[in-house]
Amino acid sequence: MNPKFRSRTTIFLHDLCMIPLAWFGAYWLRFNLQTIPDEFFYSALLFLPWVIAVQVSLFWIFGLYRGVWRFSSLPDLIRIGKAVLSGVFIIAASLFLYDRLQGVPRSVLPLYVLILFSLLSIPRLIYRFWKEQTFADRVGRRALIVGAGLAGDMLVRDLLANVDSDYTPIIFVDDDHGKFKREIRGIRVAGAVEQIPVLVKQWNIETVLIAVPSASDQQMRRIVEICETSKVDFQTLPSVKELLSGAVTKANLRSVSIEDILGRAPVKLDWPSIKSHLHAKTILVTGGGGSIGSELCKQLARAQPRKLIVFDQCEFNLYKIDADLNRLYPELRHQAVLGDVADPVVVQHLINKEQPEIIFHAAAYKHVPLLENQIREAVHNNLIGTKILAEAAMTAGVGRFVLISTDKAVNPTNVMGATKRAAEILCQNLNQSGNTRFTTVRFGNVLDSAGSVVPLFREQIKAGGPVTVTHPDITRYFMTIPEACQLIMQAETIGQGGEVFVLDMGEPVKITYLAEQMIRLSGKLPYQDIEISFVGLRPGEKLYEELFHDQEQLLPTSHEKLRLAKARLYDSAAWAKQIESLQSVCCEHDSQRLLAMLKQLVPEFTNDHS
Repeated sequence: MNPKFRSRTTIFLHDLCMIPLAWFGAYWLRFNLQTIPDEFFYSALLFLPWVIAVQVSLFWIFGLYRGVWRFSSLPDLIRIGKAVLSGVFIIAASLFLYDRLQGVPRSVLPLYVLILFSLLSIPRLIYRFWKEQTFADRVGRRALIVGAGLAGDMLVRDLLANVDSDYTPIIFVDDDHGKFKREIRGIRVAGAVEQIPVLVKQWNIETVLIAVPSASDQQMRRIVEICETSKVDFQTLPSVKELLSGAVTKANLRSVSIEDILGRAPVKLDWPSIKSHLHAKTILVTGGGGSIGSELCKQLARAQPRKLIVFDQCEFNLYKIDADLNRLYPELRHQAVLGDVADPVVVQHLINKEQPEIIFHAAAYKHVPLLENQIREAVHNNLIGTKILAEAAMTAGVGRFVLISTDKAVNPTNVMGATKRAAEILCQNLNQSGNTRFTTVRFGNVLDSAGSVVPLFREQIKAGGPVTVTHPDITRYFMTIPEACQLIMQAETIGQGGEVFVLDMGEPVKITYLAEQMIRLSGKLPYQDIEISFVGLRPGEKLYEELFHDQEQLLPTSHEKLRLAKARLYDSAAWAKQIESLQSVCCEHDSQRLLAMLKQLVPEFTNDHS
């Protein structure tokens, strides 16, 4: 086995053993390597506890255990010299006062100094030489590890276990000052995260490995921005929730993605409560092949429902999620159903046949600029489709109905947002007129969802640019798809009916910043290698989104990332007549009339349509 001089205790025990060796060794040399006379041997034995006490105290005072053996250098030798010389001076003075050094030959003291200094310093230098030779034989890229915690320890252990590893760990950095100059598996904690650029040059680092899976999105942004200034490659371990199923190894390392920067904060769920609500239930997910719907299906599968019904009008998306569920959850009983939520025949037939106990309604058209000129289709799918599905659920006695909404429903300036706000009001009103419990969950953009800005930027960067941003100051809220789906399930669990839950999306992010970071993560420089062009706001687009209306008081819930928007009340009877009229007009193709009626349903809706 390799020696492991890695802890203060081990080093201290080594130094403690060296003191009596040096003390008796000095006597032995004084008597020409012959047997020590009894009177001198007993004197040496009598004074040994005092010598040990003095010397050990000075070892701590002069900081012999602040350094690390593998990095022993001249400052460490100086500290050893000071501790030994001070010790012999105190020992000599005290023994002189005690009995005028009776039984201690004068030559013993300088011999003791030489022997103890050698016994303390030579093993340190040998260990450093051995470690440097060991690392010199490795061929991997010299790596700096960010994070000297459990994940960093496990990563280094895995890297050191394989001599042919792609990486050779050289140093750690960590913001915990208590770890500075300590050693983890022979690797020194050399400084804080801010020092990465300096340490990269000082230690000839070729790559940075980020081993902080618990980092929040703000912390990750800071780490990445510092790494970018160091001009070397960097990789990361996935977030905590991605690592739960396995150990930390070099196989987990991957390039930093924009999701790491904008959506790493792990969601703490009340999973036992969620599972008790969903377990052994028949669950229907509309829009189950979409970005949110497909991830929601995978999350729901973990709760082991009696049956999961996936409903979508896109054949390819439905095929894909069906194949994913077969592969990931082979024991899950599920069914893929092709159909349109705005088709009352297929909706009523499906609900009457399957009798779902819970419906998650994720089906919707969501592309803002496209829907500005497709008013009839937006209203028909997003609003009338919700009405048809909700009324069929009430007729069949479905217990719970969850509408997945959007921040664009707040003070809408576009058709898409207005139809989603109208759907929110519809569910709120229906909650008062039947036994079905209607709950709405509202959140902002999800990273990497189909048709969103992230895949668009990725394609533009791949093509060499330019990356198109509508306005320099435009901001959006972002959340990862898994996090959004988990909070949807949490909202369903704690909802009593009639609520509008708002997900805590953190701080809004400038789209310009998002574009710059994606360019940097691709290994290029914004405005130099890839241009960013500002093309102006699109029809119906806001500079910033809101998560709740001024008249909606936000209240806390039992979950830290869920807020309750106190719903505004409407005249249910009058509103029901208006939506019936709008549904009749949908049978025609009068976009302007539909738009006017939509503004009646949602008074806060404002846009530029004539």
